[in-house]
Amino acid sequence: MTDQELKKLKDDLWHSADVLRSGAHLAANKYGQPILGLIFLRYADILFKQHKEEIMSEYEDHKGGRAEKTIKEISIEKCGFYLPECAYYDFINDAPDDANKATLVKEAMQAIEDENPFMEGVLPKEVYAQLVPKEEPELLSRIVRVFKDIPENSTIDIFGQIYEYFLGNFALAEGKDGGAFYTPASVVQYMVEVINPETGDKKFLDPACGSGGMFVQAARYMHNHNATSDDLMRFRCYGVEKEPDTVKLAKMNLLLNNVRGEITEANSFYSDPYNAVGQFDYVMANPPFNVDEVVVEKVLGDERFNTYGIPRNKTKSTKKNSDNKETVPNANYLWIGYFATALNDDGRAGLVMANSASDAGGSEYEIRKKMISDGIISQMVTLPSNMFSSVTLPATLWFFDKSRKKKDEILFIDARSVFTQIDRAHRKFSEEQIKNLGIITKLYNGDAEAYTVLVNEYKSEYENAPETSDDVEIKTKDYWQAQINWLTERFPDGVYTDVIGLCKVAKLDGEDGIIDQDYSLNAGRYVGVVIEDDGMTEEEYKETMLGLNAELSNLNNEASKLENKISACIIGLFGE
Repeated sequence: MTDQELKKLKDDLWHSADVLRSGAHLAANKYGQPILGLIFLRYADILFKQHKEEIMSEYEDHKGGRAEKTIKEISIEKCGFYLPECAYYDFINDAPDDANKATLVKEAMQAIEDENPFMEGVLPKEVYAQLVPKEEPELLSRIVRVFKDIPENSTIDIFGQIYEYFLGNFALAEGKDGGAFYTPASVVQYMVEVINPETGDKKFLDPACGSGGMFVQAARYMHNHNATSDDLMRFRCYGVEKEPDTVKLAKMNLLLNNVRGEITEANSFYSDPYNAVGQFDYVMANPPFNVDEVVVEKVLGDERFNTYGIPRNKTKSTKKNSDNKETVPNANYLWIGYFATALNDDGRAGLVMANSASDAGGSEYEIRKKMISDGIISQMVTLPSNMFSSVTLPATLWFFDKSRKKKDEILFIDARSVFTQIDRAHRKFSEEQIKNLGIITKLYNGDAEAYTVLVNEYKSEYENAPETSDDVEIKTKDYWQAQINWLTERFPDGVYTDVIGLCKVAKLDGEDGIIDQDYSLNAGRYVGVVIEDDGMTEEEYKETMLGLNAELSNLNNEASKLENKISACIIGLFGE
């Protein structure tokens, strides 16, 4: 399936499934669960069909012999699960279009869980009864038929992308609430590009995992960089999520993307299910910002948080909860400290954080100062605004690297002007923007070959691209030339260099260094702003500015006269 065909399939599925909005007796934030459950059911059906001939062949070959195995045992070996006949998609799709369809779907989901204990409690079941309203009992059948359109030869990767596409669209539709379980894929892809996870016996933690997108993107990145299936089998993901419904989304997401790991339902502030300190090769998350209800006494003795320090209020303004217990003023630095302490000696981490944390004062300032002095912070990136469904202002990406040698400096990137507009209210990184921003980190780390490979990739695309196209999805020669120019104009020698308005390596010491900037981690303080050349001489610039000032004075005088006239008219009409 080509990229264009996959895009059309995803769009068609989304628009078709949107019939739920008009007929289902569901709250706006509950559409995702039944739809994603049906996607999973269709995935299980197709994958099982693709292996069924092989399964039955092996069963018949060994039937009655010493090596005989049940169909269920062979199925689990071949495709990772067993699908009972009552869960075959055609069995459900071909049943009458009436209210009993909800019972059939529920029974299918329950049967899958019964036959595959590792899926217990993951699949939605009860919600389908709400998709057969009395006024339109055939509604669920219509939705089931939508996903019948997914081709029988679809791969795990295709299903993973469909699932992720629906997660993203549900997050956009739900607005602020949707952002709690989903981080936009392009932001995660960029984070993974910077962290550059490697395969093998590696452990990956996300203590606020939502629907599991960090794990999926990391696995996809490794797959695209020639990781084998055996490599990915050894890569283990560990997630913590406190919302029960979101835990189910995450578990289905991992199953659909063939990612090995565990998702634990817990509150990361008060529970440490994986004994995190010093255990992980990679840590990534988009934790909730500005939480202020965390009880101090519950985290005070926890090494995850107190290694660098726990945010505290000033004595006179101590904040307390309804039980009269002291709470932290803001939990942002609890998350930041947790990420740093969870890494092993070679570990790397990335997290999304509110911009305000980069310059936070009080006890947060002391924690930040300690972390900077420790040398664990490797990179700070300011994101464009409107990248998240739940946050309109720019957020910041923090990156840690325990094994780095350059502990007396930090790479700052201001990416606020690098984005692709999706609609009026939402932006994303394009695939090329992710690669272009990622190459900054690679050049900083001395990987000049990656730069050459990327430039040559763009040149190859340029050679094969059309001159023009009416289809916005088709990238023309102009587009690829723009990508080449973006790289070669900023890094003409193919090595890292500071670029005003984009990136800067700041030392701890020295004039305008990090210490001189009072330990700020705000990229704007270091990167600077590009001042475009307007082509005017100094005298022309002076004359222009004086002229504009005179024009402004005239406008102010006219405004004052109009204000007096309006005031006089009102007094004339109504009196003093």
